[in-house]
Amino acid sequence: MADYHWPPVDKRSLIGKPISRLDGPAKASGRATYSYDVQREGMLFGRMVLSPHAHAKITSIDTAKAENMPGVKAVAVFPTIGPGFEVLWAGQELVAVAAETDDQARDAARAVRIEYDALPHLVADVSPDKAGSSYTGKSDVATDGDADAGFQKADVTHEGEYGNAMITHCCLEPHGQVTEWQGDQLTVWASTQGVSSIGAEYAKGLNIPETNVRIITPVMGGGFGSKFQADRWGVACATLSKKSGRPVKMMLERDHELMVAGARPSLYAKVKVGATKDGTLTAWSSESWGTAGGGGGRGSVGALPYVFQIPYRRQHTPVSTNVGPIRAWRAPNHPQYALITMGALDDLAAKLNMDPLQFFLKNISMVEKRDPAAPANAFSLAKVYTDELNQAAELMDWQKKWHPRGDKTEGPIKRGVGLSIHTWSGRGHASNCNCTINPDGSVSVSLATQDLGVGTRTIIGIVAAETFGLPLPAVTVNIGDSKYPPSGASGGSTTSGGVSSSTRLASTTALNQLLAKLAPSLDAKPEDLEATGGNIRVAANPSKSLTWKQACAKLGTTPINVTTSNQSAEGRALMSQQVGGAQIAEVSVDTETGIVRVEKLVAVQDCGLMLDVKTAESQVYGALIMGVCYSLYEEKIMDQQTGRMLNADMEFYKLAGINDIGELVVHMMTGPGYDDRGVIGLSEPPTVSPGAAIANAVANAIGVRVPTLPMTPDKVLAALGKGAMA
Repeated sequence: MADYHWPPVDKRSLIGKPISRLDGPAKASGRATYSYDVQREGMLFGRMVLSPHAHAKITSIDTAKAENMPGVKAVAVFPTIGPGFEVLWAGQELVAVAAETDDQARDAARAVRIEYDALPHLVADVSPDKAGSSYTGKSDVATDGDADAGFQKADVTHEGEYGNAMITHCCLEPHGQVTEWQGDQLTVWASTQGVSSIGAEYAKGLNIPETNVRIITPVMGGGFGSKFQADRWGVACATLSKKSGRPVKMMLERDHELMVAGARPSLYAKVKVGATKDGTLTAWSSESWGTAGGGGGRGSVGALPYVFQIPYRRQHTPVSTNVGPIRAWRAPNHPQYALITMGALDDLAAKLNMDPLQFFLKNISMVEKRDPAAPANAFSLAKVYTDELNQAAELMDWQKKWHPRGDKTEGPIKRGVGLSIHTWSGRGHASNCNCTINPDGSVSVSLATQDLGVGTRTIIGIVAAETFGLPLPAVTVNIGDSKYPPSGASGGSTTSGGVSSSTRLASTTALNQLLAKLAPSLDAKPEDLEATGGNIRVAANPSKSLTWKQACAKLGTTPINVTTSNQSAEGRALMSQQVGGAQIAEVSVDTETGIVRVEKLVAVQDCGLMLDVKTAESQVYGALIMGVCYSLYEEKIMDQQTGRMLNADMEFYKLAGINDIGELVVHMMTGPGYDDRGVIGLSEPPTVSPGAAIANAVANAIGVRVPTLPMTPDKVLAALGKGAMA
């Protein structure tokens, strides 16, 4: 009988190998159909009327002119919108229209007349004392250990300010969907991270049973935490479709996408940190704040210090602003925490005249509180970080490239290196999988998960094919449709662990049913059989075997069909959690222009059992590119007078180009203690450290801290103008 546990290394034919994505050719050739590509017969185009004010009360709405314009088939005022409604950000959706052409819909949206009473707004990233009580929430205060006693022990202390500006989601495929009704049944082709979950939102918003909603997402162009909801435009699109009796496509324009489709909150902090003269950390104190956006969200809760468990006293105050809602953004809050913590520790190391690598290694035991009763060989984050820091240092040639603060070589170009570490949980989500073995030998696995572009479809196929001893093309993978067994939303790096465990259990259960049927034919017991190399054979006597097709033919006319859930002891055994990662950046800084260039970025990461080395490495490469973007370029820039976003387009919302990235080096940790664990999600963790590592490298290069991200030329020149750190 087949064992549900992951096969040992010497028994793996697909798992852990570098395998190209199953949908790669379709995407590269343009044959893949995204939500934006869906065309339905008689389809209308939807547009929305957006508030031009960051804060206002509506006094009147008149849609009559729009309703009578050529080509217009439906107009819908958003629920709760009307006289007296309080608008909280520029770009807030108020009215939706649908017309025969996109131009007609645009003209109709412009014809809707809404009158407002403008109200005072706050869109600046300001500290609580400058925001005012009406925008400031209740502060969180937390302590762990005796920080006061720790500071008394400290021989050296450092105080500094650090922070990350608000940045906005910028997915390659914008938010949106196509909706179509057939009677009381609604089908939605959505760009979503939650195929199994958003149907409930449509059902609630439209007052229909959830069973009447079908969500289809065969492929999508990124989400990064911004596409968990059906959203206001989703329900509005379905409403327009219902009113008009025709399918409606409503995809967000790029400016609207950047204004309101979600943003990563800012976080700033005043930090004091202390250590003894030998470099032992003793205490941390911080006062932090950040924008919670609109709608009363708290934003980052300021869980400082990050990774290192130093005795601390911290206070965090959320500031509400009229800039649109915040949303999860790949590794929510962790990049902000890392920048502040690693920056403060790097500055303290400089004050101690210590190599930051040695400083971090000296304090690495503080990354976890070890249980004295735990076995000596228990998984240790301290050991992981030690291994990863040393590996990253070797790949960067740290000993040769690191120097005390401030590159003393001649000329305006200064070089430096900096490091950071990070963590993530990554345990898999709840997932169900159906597996079918047909008498003709065909095999399919089906589950209502989604592939954001990270290779989910491929790893599902790898797991099933490995289980059956078949080549990857022999397995059909069906995902991206809510008609399949439900699977969790793709967030928190939970997808790989969730879908791989449910697929492994379903495939193993189906295989064991097949082996039980075949055993008499091979004059053996089911537990003596194995599936390998496209055959079913007696493990102790390989000459007694059947080809896969011969074996399946013995099913007669009845296929094997099983559905399993990973919410069992067996499912949990296939997943693990908690990873570490270390990154080192090398930068060059032009002290005349203030331009920072990332020359090299090294990432060393573990993720438990790697199902596909190629997609795992690809995840890290993508994370590093995103890291360069938010470190040097990305910022949601608001006009303080009008309250509107000034750079809501791809010309001025800056992202890194191919020439801005530099050399990327990815090293995945394998071997005992790493890949002998279960599957752990990988998407989030490598996105955390680039900002901190790059910022520390800039400080090493020019001898002074650029305190906030993004490190734009004006900020670099301003820091240089203030002189080297005292």
